[in-house]
Amino acid sequence: MTFRPPLRRSLLLAIALASLAAFAASPARADRCDDIAGQLKNGIDGLGVGRTAAGVIFLSHPQAKELSLGCSSKNFSNQLYARSPMRKPKPAFLDLVAGAAAIIFTLPKDDMRKGASRCMRALGFFRDDASTRYRRLDMRCSRTKADASITISRRVNE
Repeated sequence: MTFRPPLRRSLLLAIALASLAAFAASPARADRCDDIAGQLKNGIDGLGVGRTAAGVIFLSHPQAKELSLGCSSKNFSNQLYARSPMRKPKPAFLDLVAGAAAIIFTLPKDDMRKGASRCMRALGFFRDDASTRYRRLDMRCSRTKADASITISRRVNE
């Protein structure tokens, strides 16, 4: 069975257009982690978004010595790491951590402030490392002789 020439041309044209549409590049979309970094920049005054390396977006803020947003991996969905320039963090640092965690994990800022301050209070005279769970988030606080840090993350299965 052979097709007539006009039908053959239209059939070939339809196949060519369908294959072109199938292999055409889809519009570029920003990564979910990049979207969160943009929300952080818009939501927190003085926050700067730096470079991305190995699934980590480096951030900067005057209240923090080091600040980063970890993108999803096989163990956690998102992770916030903040390091204070002082051994005993100021309330402004805890407010920065609470605001960033509220945006990243979509929880109320007051709850995040309560969880971060609870984790920092768990560090005592003899204890330089503490891990707590608060609102299905893993919070790990540690300090050295010069500074203190907090890591807030959510497991993948939660």
